[in-house]
Amino acid sequence: PLFLNQLQKDLEEVKELLTNATRKRVRDVLVAEKQKLELEIKNQPPPKPKDVAEEEKSSLGGYTVKINNYGWDQSDKFVKIYISLNGVQKLPAENVQVNFTERSFDLLVKNLNGKNYTMTFNNLLKPISVEGSSRKIKTDMILVMCKKKREEKWDCLTQVEKESKEKEKAAYDTADPSEGLMNILKKMYAEGDDEMKRTINKAWVESREKQYKGDIPMDI
Repeated sequence: PLFLNQLQKDLEEVKELLTNATRKRVRDVLVAEKQKLELEIKNQPPPKPKDVAEEEKSSLGGYTVKINNYGWDQSDKFVKIYISLNGVQKLPAENVQVNFTERSFDLLVKNLNGKNYTMTFNNLLKPISVEGSSRKIKTDMILVMCKKKREEKWDCLTQVEKESKEKEKAAYDTADPSEGLMNILKKMYAEGDDEMKRTINKAWVESREKQYKGDIPMDI
């Protein structure tokens, strides 16, 4: 609307100048400018009705923030995800939406202090019941209740977490116990300070010496 107002003011001034212009060349320039301005004004998008604009503004808030921090717990029947959001209890209930599928859920909080908040969990570890799942709004917190399809313990929340844990375990839990220990020592050495490196080196040297002495046959 501000840009449109400027164009209309420019057009009014051009019209006023035209009424006073006597030189053909000046009039031609002003007529061309008048036609250009009229076309620009015609091509401006129509302004939205106020109530629609206000509704969009209130539903969308400002920009969208992705929530990364959460806590979780479980009972026999539910997996519970706790999400802290200051002042969330002051919002209308319809501004806090959670959509569930059998293996996922996504949360959208609209217009909390001028921002939207989203959180998505895909590939949940085990299937959940969409009908039995819900969300509760508490003081400065949202509680997402995922109803387990089977009453069993979950080791983690998602399939990705499970695979990540299994890979980490596989790195140390090899068929050869000494190889697993070697991997742990290598990790400690790589991440350790100078003192840690000296300690590991010393232990390594002593271990090799013992091995060497133990390998010598008794009859030599």
